[in-house]
Amino acid sequence: MKRVDRIDEKIIELYQKDARMTNKAVSMELGIAPSTALERTRRLEEIGVFRGFHADVEPKHLGIRLLAMISVRLSKHDPHAVYRFTSHVMGLREVRDVYHVAGENDFLIHVAVRDSEHLRQVVLEGITAQVEVEHVETNLIFDHHRDHILESCWDTDH
Repeated sequence: MKRVDRIDEKIIELYQKDARMTNKAVSMELGIAPSTALERTRRLEEIGVFRGFHADVEPKHLGIRLLAMISVRLSKHDPHAVYRFTSHVMGLREVRDVYHVAGENDFLIHVAVRDSEHLRQVVLEGITAQVEVEHVETNLIFDHHRDHILESCWDTDH
């Protein structure tokens, strides 16, 4: 796989700041030809650096008034149990993100729900009802901030 160089890093940084940035604006910002910017951006998509471009939506405009992080510990840790559980929770429409983690718990599941009753339903019917689940702990999210920019860590000589 071809390495990501400094120009690619700058393209990544620009799109992380504004995924709607035009190819012309990227090329002007970096001082490269539009064809070069387009070719590099397409290559970054092809090799999987860009996993997608998404709209960051304010949940309250969709009737979502409650966000939570659910910690889950599985009773079994064989690959089939992990796969079954992951596949199941990824299919729940309230699930925004699933993190398979190390530590006391095995998963952190970020959910978006209408209200506390909806959260209760998701936890009881969508998560704890799964045979692999040993323990569940729910934490409400009061506020959320995201740093959209990933710093380059490809080379140590930057």
